[in-house]
Amino acid sequence: MMAVTSACKSSEKMGLDNGKYVRYTPEQVEALERLYHDCPKPSSLRRQQLIRECPILSNIEPKQIKVWFQNRRCREKQRKEASRLQAVNRKLSAMNKLLMEENDRLQKQVSQLVYENSFFRQQTQNATLATTDNSCESVVTSGQHHLTPQHPPRDASPAGLLSIAEETLTEFLSKATGTAVEWVQMPGMKPGPDSIGIIAISHGCTGVASRACGLVGLEPTRVAEILKDRPSWYRDCRAVDVLNVLSTGNGGTIELLYMQLYAPTTLAPARDFWLLRYTSVMEDGSLVICERSLNNTQNGPAMPPVQHFVRAEMLSSGYLIRPCEGGGSIIHIVDHMDLEPWSVPEVLRPLYESSTLLSQRTTLAALRQLRQISQEISQPNVTGWGRRPAALRALGQRLSRGFNEAVNGFTDEGWSMIESDGIDDVTVHVNSSPGKLMGTILNYANGFPSMTSAVLCAKASMLLQNVPPAILLRFLREHRSEWADSGIDAYSSASVKAGPCSLPVTRVGSYGGQVILPLAHTIENEEFMEVIRLENMAQYRDDVIMPSDIFLLQVCNGVDENAVGTCAELIFAPIDASFSDDAPLLPSGFRIIPLDSKDASSPNRTLDLASTLEVGGNRSSGDHSRNPIPAKSVMTIAFQFAFEIHLQESVIAMARQYVRSIISSVQRVALALSPSHLGSHPSLRPPPGTPEAETLTRWICQSYRFFLGVELLKPVNEESETVLKTLWHHSDAVMCCSLKAMPVFTFANQAGLDMLETTLVALQDITLDKIFNDNGRKALFAELPQITQQGFACLPGGICLSSMGRPISYERAVAWKVLNEEEDAHCLCFMFNNWSFV
Repeated sequence: MMAVTSACKSSEKMGLDNGKYVRYTPEQVEALERLYHDCPKPSSLRRQQLIRECPILSNIEPKQIKVWFQNRRCREKQRKEASRLQAVNRKLSAMNKLLMEENDRLQKQVSQLVYENSFFRQQTQNATLATTDNSCESVVTSGQHHLTPQHPPRDASPAGLLSIAEETLTEFLSKATGTAVEWVQMPGMKPGPDSIGIIAISHGCTGVASRACGLVGLEPTRVAEILKDRPSWYRDCRAVDVLNVLSTGNGGTIELLYMQLYAPTTLAPARDFWLLRYTSVMEDGSLVICERSLNNTQNGPAMPPVQHFVRAEMLSSGYLIRPCEGGGSIIHIVDHMDLEPWSVPEVLRPLYESSTLLSQRTTLAALRQLRQISQEISQPNVTGWGRRPAALRALGQRLSRGFNEAVNGFTDEGWSMIESDGIDDVTVHVNSSPGKLMGTILNYANGFPSMTSAVLCAKASMLLQNVPPAILLRFLREHRSEWADSGIDAYSSASVKAGPCSLPVTRVGSYGGQVILPLAHTIENEEFMEVIRLENMAQYRDDVIMPSDIFLLQVCNGVDENAVGTCAELIFAPIDASFSDDAPLLPSGFRIIPLDSKDASSPNRTLDLASTLEVGGNRSSGDHSRNPIPAKSVMTIAFQFAFEIHLQESVIAMARQYVRSIISSVQRVALALSPSHLGSHPSLRPPPGTPEAETLTRWICQSYRFFLGVELLKPVNEESETVLKTLWHHSDAVMCCSLKAMPVFTFANQAGLDMLETTLVALQDITLDKIFNDNGRKALFAELPQITQQGFACLPGGICLSSMGRPISYERAVAWKVLNEEEDAHCLCFMFNNWSFV
């Protein structure tokens, strides 16, 4: 701020002409302001042109015009800086208020715990001195005073509902700002001025509960409007129906709601709720929206059980919205549910017993939606492909919702299950309802008409052992060819000509690779949207193969390796190159949810991608001990296909084969990513002992000795290990690339694969130039003549990039030619010393 002020003062001094300050008429100031908005920093030629084009400025010298623009830029910079500091100050004040309230709540909780500890100690002493009572009745009743009492049946008349509403309000406030629930800080979520808010999860209460406190730049009434529209932001919410609305004498409203939630996986049924929602205004002007289940009412409306849904219970939950000084709102969110974990297989019960997962998918989703909308209002900029942030957010919502619909396959949406082929690993549903097909047929424009069409969904769920969901998902995103190549050309010739976008991601004919075009990130960078261009995908038209690019709209979330209990998703749908906001979408993709039995402790480490499909081994650098890997995860895969109805049998067979091939590929990748399986699985024992690999290793070592005059490896005891095994476990990253105009990597040891964050198979998709930045490429190309002439070169330390785009620093690198038995150049080899992720 001082620097800006000083600059402005110096500019004002330049505005003095012979001791007189230059004054401008209002008309001149208005003209200069118009010019400033068009060009804030005009050049000397541009300033002279302005004087010529604007006669009202003709009596002002160009130097004075220059000074005016300098002063104007200084004032604009000061204004923006002052506005920014005011916003930061408001946020810090609001955060301080929240922290003081949280501190007060914790002090009350400590006092309560001290009192209970004293009480139990007194009871223990009395029990020791008193006569022992061994009756079962006394043992049972002694502990009942600390249980939550069961609510007796209530009258569902308006007066009875108001009584329930007031009770719900009291219970909700005691959770939001009191000590009714023992809250603990959610692992990995630390409060601060740049955090999303203060996040907590329950410890030891009935069901699962989470709480959040945060500041959003929206007025309370707008916040309430958004939060009440739960399907717009809660992607697990299928529908909320308002069945009745009652007004209360205090100006509030009571609503009777029926809500349905999607099941996150094919292995569990969906949930529904019969709710009362109470909206009221408190004496201090705060808005309150609280909810609870209506499971125990008499003489009133009720919602009978619904097929394919398990009736869950919402305990007192809701939103406390308080106006904030200077604008915006302070919001307290409480979600408290009993999701009936008994209704799912035992292995999946952690999904319904995790407060962390509830917080990630529900509580934080509400807070992120509010902050995202607030940012969109304050910065309504157009982003990728000419879309505004709100339009991209709506597209992401549609992708997630479409994927949930495919996973659940509800009959009331037209889905019907196809009989199994004898193997129950893949479930197939078909939907031929007109409502489902209305949008899908639009995909078949531009000369691709369709007759009677339908949509097929092939889906499956699988358990993963000791696999980091974030890294597995990132691998699937970056290395699509590892799992998308299923060789289904027989199907493509029969049905792909029905439309250019009928297959979601299949490799039909030639596949030149993928190009990722980023679109947008959410405000917290928890989710990002992008367009994937699959290059040179063969399509069929009139039985003629036509190379063409296919575009996919893709949303990815949960790739933060440090987040705890996060659901990782990769969802995509084929689109036209000029897709509209309301274009039909058939989402497909993956969802990975950790199955830790209890809410995990805070993660403090980042697991680097250390994987190989044929070869596995522990990293020679890096520390895995600090980053928690879930013991189990459940992965759900769902792919949708549009097809002509008369081809149903062949399409069903193709879809099953395709999804099974994906399952097989994912299992291989997951096994390679699992540290517990490295070295124990026969197919993963390092290194690959093929004659070709042994020969290449021998050439690498011989050439290193020939050109540099020293041994690359220590002497090997032939009885204990081979040269290949020694090179494979070498601490430095060793990698070979082809001698082509565009060198491609062909081999790397374990450290090299770890450094590039790839596998031996995917290694061949990486070119040498992609791992260096501009300075690194210049240094490399400068040394290439030396490598060609004398056979080797030493490169100074610098920065390179992994296949995931992460920067890597290395102390130095050595490059040398690898000669074969005939002393011809076979490839180029690099060795990077002391590398680490930046």
